[in-house]
Amino acid sequence: MLEIRDEMPADHRDVERVVEAAFESPVEARLVAALRKSAQPRVSLVAVKDGALVGHVFFSPVRVGADDRSDPPAMGLGPVGVLPDLQGEAIGSKLCVAGLERVRALGSPFCVVLGHPTYYPRFGFIPASEHGLRYEDYDPTPAFMVRELQPDGLRGVSGIVHYDPAFVANAR
Repeated sequence: MLEIRDEMPADHRDVERVVEAAFESPVEARLVAALRKSAQPRVSLVAVKDGALVGHVFFSPVRVGADDRSDPPAMGLGPVGVLPDLQGEAIGSKLCVAGLERVRALGSPFCVVLGHPTYYPRFGFIPASEHGLRYEDYDPTPAFMVRELQPDGLRGVSGIVHYDPAFVANAR
């Protein structure tokens, strides 16, 4: 049985282990640790299967343009990771769906993701460029995507999307 729930402080080491295994690198695990300290509000969910933590997803605030102080803020999805031997069992999908619902319930107008262009459309993501949005350092269309979470959540929104500074500080 799979349980999706909020991450708790006691989960931090297991989340680090899962994220490192999923990405075969400590970079994303360092990013999650940094985001825990800086990103507010945030949504951090874990997947637990048979009592073991097997997956994790993180959502953190993003802003469009230099002066965006939207309340509630738009959110960015990522990273999301699942233990390699359990990938393909829809655990990552269940984490994304639960996280998107939580972010929508917080009132966030939209969510962006920089990810695989054939994976994220299943959750309603489309190329962000269709709404005049682009990633802060470059435009990796079609990997940079957006999903509206509230009616008219993307109305009048365009420009450069800025993630939490932890993303830059923890880049490879």
